[in-house]
Amino acid sequence: MRLRKQNPIFSPINSALVDLPAPANLSYLWNFGSLLGLCLGTQIVTGIFLAMHYCADVSIAFSSITHISRDVNYGFILKYLHANGASAFFVCMYIHIGRGLYYGSYLRKPLWNVGVVIILIMMATAFIGYVLPWGQMSFWGATVITNFVSAIPYIGNEIVVWIWGGFSVGNPTLNRFFSFHYLFPFILAGLVFIHIILLHTTGSNNPLGVNSDSDKIPFHSYFIVKDLYGFVLLYIFLLYLVFYSPNVLGDPENFIKANPMVTPVHIMPEWYFLYAYAILRAVPNKLGGVIGLVVSILILFITPFVHTSWLKSLIFRPIGKFLYWCFIFNFCLLTWLGSKPVEDPYVVIAQLSAIFYFLYFLIFIPLTGIIENKLLFSHGQLYNSLNIFNES
Repeated sequence: MRLRKQNPIFSPINSALVDLPAPANLSYLWNFGSLLGLCLGTQIVTGIFLAMHYCADVSIAFSSITHISRDVNYGFILKYLHANGASAFFVCMYIHIGRGLYYGSYLRKPLWNVGVVIILIMMATAFIGYVLPWGQMSFWGATVITNFVSAIPYIGNEIVVWIWGGFSVGNPTLNRFFSFHYLFPFILAGLVFIHIILLHTTGSNNPLGVNSDSDKIPFHSYFIVKDLYGFVLLYIFLLYLVFYSPNVLGDPENFIKANPMVTPVHIMPEWYFLYAYAILRAVPNKLGGVIGLVVSILILFITPFVHTSWLKSLIFRPIGKFLYWCFIFNFCLLTWLGSKPVEDPYVVIAQLSAIFYFLYFLIFIPLTGIIENKLLFSHGQLYNSLNIFNES
């Protein structure tokens, strides 16, 4: 029998998208990884075309956005697809992280750590991208957020001046933000490629959190069809926003050109940063708020190390499952609080919510694992539980 010679170009694609063995019980929650790839591709393509018409100059940046919307053929589609695509990107990302926390995907440490780095660069890209339209909220959001860096002892003020390229947010700031906003998505694409390689090396997790080597099916056509279904739904959602509610997720202040002499009544970032913004404002001390903001993201790195349960998935852990949904509710609450003014009772509630946010990772995850392990032991299930954990 003659062996078929593999094509060096299509062989990696075949092994990644066709013959890849995948657990048979993957649910639609596993679609969001591929949806994130689609969102990244959409943002890169629309961003390249928008960059052809955008001018990174404070005197005409705002006008160039208007020009794109009104004068460029289908420019309004590019603009709103890019702006609302960022929101869809973060929705998929938060669901992807939530799925990882629920089913214990963070126990694949290299894969999880690369994912957290992707989140950090993605957030930086979105923040500097929000400055580019040069509206009121863009300008003052950049001024307030970058000014928090000055809380760093000794060198904070110098770093702020270096970021600004002067003594206030101005033309040098806009130029360098545009450069980084164009560069970061390609860095993201490289990290996503590494993320996929690690995923295919370690294999996908599954809802049960157990070893599924004996129950795998090829990626095509079972999961290709599910991914295509997800792609269609995502684009229906995106196109609905673009054509019917393009500005529903934006801030009205950004329809006003940036004016350093007029401060908006209530300065806040885009909705996908509001939970971190609420944590920042919940701390009365400026440096403490900045530390809280940064740690609220970096704390994801420690998740694999605080996992103490013999079981990966929360599907078999009622206490952990209850606290997980409390955490999700608290995350949504922080997002809502970030949009509210800095006054009582919002400040007090935000402080309590921020405390719960950090306690979930530092105390509740390890403590519930210990308690549930003892419950399993007391019911004579130690041997089976250890087998499940060791096999996975």
